[in-house]
This record gives sequence, C-alpha cells and structure tokens, in this order.
Amino acid sequence: MSATRVFVARLAGCAVFDPAGDRVGRVRDVLVVYRKSDPPRVVGLIVEVPGKRRVFLSIGRVTSIGGGQVITTGLINLRRFEQRGGEVRVIAEMLGRKVSFNDGSGEATIEDVAIEEREPGEWEVDQLFVRRPKASASPFAKGQSAYVTWREVREANAPGEAQSAEQLIATYSELKPADLANTLLDLPPQRRQEVAEELPDERLADVLEEMPESEQVTILAGLGDDRAADVLDRMQPDDAADLIAQLPEERGEHLLELMEPEEAEDVRLLLSYGPDTAGGLMTTEPIIVSADATVAEGLALIRRHDLPPALGAAVCVTLPPYEAPTGRFLGVVHFQRMLRYPPHERLGSLIDQGLEPVRADTSAAEVSRILASYDLVSVPVVDEKHRLVGVVTIDDVLDYLLPDDWRSHPEEDELTRRATARAQLTTGSIPIPQGRRAGDGTR
Repeated sequence: MSATRVFVARLAGCAVFDPAGDRVGRVRDVLVVYRKSDPPRVVGLIVEVPGKRRVFLSIGRVTSIGGGQVITTGLINLRRFEQRGGEVRVIAEMLGRKVSFNDGSGEATIEDVAIEEREPGEWEVDQLFVRRPKASASPFAKGQSAYVTWREVREANAPGEAQSAEQLIATYSELKPADLANTLLDLPPQRRQEVAEELPDERLADVLEEMPESEQVTILAGLGDDRAADVLDRMQPDDAADLIAQLPEERGEHLLELMEPEEAEDVRLLLSYGPDTAGGLMTTEPIIVSADATVAEGLALIRRHDLPPALGAAVCVTLPPYEAPTGRFLGVVHFQRMLRYPPHERLGSLIDQGLEPVRADTSAAEVSRILASYDLVSVPVVDEKHRLVGVVTIDDVLDYLLPDDWRSHPEEDELTRRATARAQLTTGSIPIPQGRRAGDGTR
C-alpha cells in the first residue's frame, strides 16, 4: 500500500480507479464492523458509480490508497449497496458521536477517524480525532482537540440520545442538493432525521425538493410545525404546494397559516389548480420586468446565483403590477437575444412575437408538447384576463412525466440496466454473482 494510515473525512470524494487507470467512481463512506475488544475492522468502501448508484467495494479489492485516489483490482459488484446489521458507516454514523475517556477525564466528540492497514487487505480503525467541550462561553471558542486510540475511549451516547450531525453536515457541505438528498436517502431513517433537523432551513429546503414526496412527508413530520413552516417558506412555491398536497388537510392548512403570508398566498394559488394542468405545474416566481427595462437590467436580474437556470433563460414583460398575477402579459425576452443588443436597449422592443402563453387550465400533456415542439425551457402561463400567473419550466414537466420513484433508480429499471452495462464496458468491470466465498467482493 502507498499509505498505511488514512483519515476517512479526507478520503470522502476521492476518485476510485481500476488498474488500467479508468475511473470507476468516488468514495462516499467507509464501512466498519465493531469487535468485542479490538478496534472496529474495515470491511469495505461505499463507492458512487455512474448513475448516482452506491455500491459496495470490499477492502480486499483495494490495492492502493493515497494521493487522493483509490486503486482497485477492477472487479466491482454493481448491485446497489444495502447496509447489513452490525455494519456502521464512519462518516454517516460515527462522526459526531460522543466518547468518554477511560481515564475519567471527561467526554469528547469524534470529528474524524483514521484507518490503518495492519496486514495486506486488512484495515482497522487506528485513531480518533476528537474534540473536548469548549471551556469558554465565547461563540468563537473551540474545545481542545486530541488524537486518541480506540482503546483509550468508549462510546458515551445514551440509548435514544440524538447523535450530533454537525460533523457529517460539514463533511458534505460541498455536495449539490441532489447529491446530498441521495446521500441522506441512503442513511438509516433515524440518522436521516437527525441530519435533516440540523441542516439550515434553506439547505434543507433545497434537499427536500430533490427527494421523493414520501420521504419529504416523513422528514417534515419529524419537524416541529414552526420549523416545518420556515422550511416550506424557502422552498420553491410549486415544490411546497406539491408537498403540502401530500399532508393531511388539517396539518397542511395549519402550516400554511404559519408560513409568511406572501409565500402562503403563492402556495394556495397553486393548490387551487389541478395537478395535471399548467397552473398545477408552474412556479409563481419568474423574472418579471416592465417594457421600459433595459437589457442591462434584464441581464443583472438573471445573474442572481440562487436563480434556477430554467427561470434565468428568459424574462417576462408585463404591464404593472409586476408580481403574479401581474398586469397584462406582453411577452418574453430570451437571454440569448439580450446578449445580442446594447445595454441601453429597451426590452419591450425585443419581445419574442412567436411565443404564445398557455392558459392555467391547459393540460400538462399540451404543455409538454409545446416545450418539445419549440425547443423551449419554459413557457409563460396566463389567466383568463391575460395576466401572467407563472411559468412552467422543463424541470416541472420532467417531474410530472417521470414515474414517482424515478429518484430511487429501481434495480430492474431498463435505463438503469443499460447504464450499468455501459459502465461495465467503459471500466472493464463486471458484476460478481452472489454466493461466492468471503473476500471475493461480496459480503
């Protein structure tokens, strides 16, 4: 091995390569099993391969760890990873746990775990990087840190006590919302809820938008009403409306009452439309400008870092007022057209005359046909008075057209099987049949 000791938090995200140098995935976690008296033994790595699939890589198949990369023998079982009883994920479950020092000097929290190779193919937990409680009341103070061996401490979490998720959240801070959602879905339900409760409202809102509705409902049910309302305030109105529609009517109405009035009003509007209509699919927060606005102003508005790309592809031009439902809808100006004109040009003169809006009661199937026929990423939605009430974006339509469980990548799904086959051809790896002896890549 090129390295005998590795800190797991630094290992997360490292690329995994086969002997030919082809990348097969990225490390997402390390799996260990506890032993009665010896330190936990490493049994393998959880690796994310193309298609966002997480698979198990036996530690016996790892030939090298070092330099920010992992080298394998090239044989990876592409069946989806499922955690078994007695197995513990280091990043997802060990980081943040409390430990007590055997010498009676107090408690600390695990912030990182070092694993070390004792013999070829045999790895175990070597050291823990822990931090004691801070001694000062200052909000900027930190407790004393220390490196300890497994035998110097014992786990101190009482039965039923919530495990801190701060370290896990810090480890996954760079993940995109969709990737973090996928990571949370792989966690045990209790740990998933613990992490959700400690995520900031805006971050949790982004993550919930990427989860199946059943999981959204479960997580929201574990939050207090005030916290749930704060998270709903920060979700896109159409996603918040879809989520509230899945809740019992009484709780949904109660949460709407706790939300900010403007946000609640948008959600109520969306709930008033059928789920298979343009009104039910749309978002009520497009970029709206007056006809006298300039190209420079329009480009400044679509530069906002928090604006979804589909909403930034065009600006809507209306008469006042400029919040949905607006004054009379005049048309849209695509961002590519804005780029072709000087900054002082009025947007009212650049309107796309060939794009007609759809009515709020237009069927989802018709909206899909329009987007596909004219190569659009969004289409404006108006009411019976030709006032702009929102826009339907391509991602809204995809969410509607795809099956409810599309995020879970069912094992027998045709697209998944084709992606798996492509990955095998690309990397030279093959799935390993069940029933082989221990140590051959199966568990």
